[in-house]
Amino acid sequence: METLTSPELAALLAFIAFAALLYSSVGHGGASGYLAAMALFGLAPIFMKPAALAMNIAVAGLVFYRLWRAGYFDARLFWPFSAGSIPLAFVGGALTLPGGAYKILVAVALLIAAARLLWNTQDHEASSTPNIWIALVSGAGLGLLSGLTGVGGGIFLSPLLLLLRWANMRTTAALSAAFILVNSIAALAGHATVAVAWPAQLPLLMLAALAGAVIGSELAVRRLAPVTLRRVLGVVLVIAGAKLLLTA
Repeated sequence: METLTSPELAALLAFIAFAALLYSSVGHGGASGYLAAMALFGLAPIFMKPAALAMNIAVAGLVFYRLWRAGYFDARLFWPFSAGSIPLAFVGGALTLPGGAYKILVAVALLIAAARLLWNTQDHEASSTPNIWIALVSGAGLGLLSGLTGVGGGIFLSPLLLLLRWANMRTTAALSAAFILVNSIAALAGHATVAVAWPAQLPLLMLAALAGAVIGSELAVRRLAPVTLRRVLGVVLVIAGAKLLLTA
């Protein structure tokens, strides 16, 4: 891991906590935010994927538990997406891309995530159910992306569920949290079959993420994250994605 000064470490932890708060408030694990933070502070790609996945598991697990307890989880809608995603997340986790290719792929994921945050989605009630094959194929693609990059996939699953009116906002948040949780576990397990390089500051990063998630999960149960905060993070993701592209 790159050597960080105390102010830089404090800023990184604050960014991680902010990302966890915001993402968890809409049912996401926050991996794209964590990857953006690590990219902005110059952390080596070898540390980025496993650290993002570990924080994803902790945050998504907490968020899923809160939303499941609140009655928003729909198991019938969840299983075809997860059945397609878990095997491919494991495969993607076991693959190690060259540093330049990894940076480009993560940058694209961050820019798509930024577009998702900057786009103000309106809530609505579900009006249709997904075709099982569409769900399986979509889940498989998102699972592979999750394993390759360390992004849990919820940032891409959410707009799919909402745009096609397969779920309302809070059900989408619960499904996304569960999807991120299982994909991140599978991806980290796959990555462990090759090698895992943990950053020395991982315990602090995990604590910062969980601190933000405690607040964000409360927002997920009661109300959505403020649009202004979503847009701020969206701009930061654009900056981080651009930095990765310029240094690839």
